[in-house]
Amino acid sequence: MTQLLSDSAVEQALGTVPEWQREEATIVRTAELPSFPAAIEVVDRVAELAEEADHHPDIDIRWRTLTFRLSTHSEGGLTDRDFALARQIDEVLAAR
Repeated sequence: MTQLLSDSAVEQALGTVPEWQREEATIVRTAELPSFPAAIEVVDRVAELAEEADHHPDIDIRWRTLTFRLSTHSEGGLTDRDFALARQIDEVLAAR
């Protein structure tokens, strides 16, 4: 079972993912890609990682701009799983 992080633990974890911001019980990152197909390639790769982790982000696609939102819905807030997937999403975006 995954445990919710305390506010101080969330703040500390945010230090490991500087592109992400906290919005209440979620962390959010927006990224602009060079084209719509490039954005969809990122979404496809993130989908693979999410399936492997059995932890799925909310993804908003607006042409070539992607917004990722992470929260552990079953726990009602942020857990280590959110930050682990955020780091993987950062790696995918950095490879573009």
